[in-house]
Amino acid sequence: MKTRIALVTGASSGIGEATAKRLARAGYTVYGTSRHGAQAGERPFQMLPLDVTDEQSVEAAVNEVLRLHGRIDLLVNNAGFGVAPAAAEESSIDQARAIFDTNFFGIIRMTRAVVPHMRRQGSGRIVNIGSVLGFLPMPYMALYSASKHAVAGYSESLDHELRTQGIRVSVIEPAYIKTPFDANLMAPDAPLDTYREIRAAVDQRVKQVLESADGPDVVAETVLRVAMAARPKLRYTSGGLAARLRLLRRFAPAGLVDAGIRKDLRLSS
Repeated sequence: MKTRIALVTGASSGIGEATAKRLARAGYTVYGTSRHGAQAGERPFQMLPLDVTDEQSVEAAVNEVLRLHGRIDLLVNNAGFGVAPAAAEESSIDQARAIFDTNFFGIIRMTRAVVPHMRRQGSGRIVNIGSVLGFLPMPYMALYSASKHAVAGYSESLDHELRTQGIRVSVIEPAYIKTPFDANLMAPDAPLDTYREIRAAVDQRVKQVLESADGPDVVAETVLRVAMAARPKLRYTSGGLAARLRLLRRFAPAGLVDAGIRKDLRLSS
């Protein structure tokens, strides 16, 4: 069997780096990407420069992997950024566009660049890194939640379309994951004093939960399981908390789930 070729976006740290390392240990030839390309430190995979918001950059990275190997067997769409807790009206339209341009349209650009080659080879896997906020929206995270809902919907539709071409698509939806990603969250660009106290309280609660959260290796293991599955599922949670939240969303009364979210975040009625 030929060595399988994997392309992992956003692999300079966090979930992307952990995933690229895990795939490399499993025998994949892995290419990680970041906007700045190769960075200091030894890795068991190569790094390529790639900005998922730039179509020419996307095409250049994909074409380089194809030039070297002639195929891409696995695409892991991980590149994205988080948003600090903020009320929906505290982010401008420009900021909303920026969030979607990376977290959602970046996945579309990567998929459009890779799928034609997977179709020609008659096989391939695409794994999109979503979030539990893609099925359980969080107050004061409206735009991030919306981007992850978009990822989930796109992944489900795409999987239906591509199965007949030998390509499967899955979305992985972790809960809180402790990574360097959380130290550089995008702050709201139109803050309002009305929300200052509650914004600070929610932010503090999120930081508390992150202190005891799973590390990125939990997601990396899930990615490998999806990549190796003979019959992959469409949606996977990653980590115990995410699994519990999925069960709550599916089976608990909506009012109970609602109340639980508000209680956890110390939100008044």
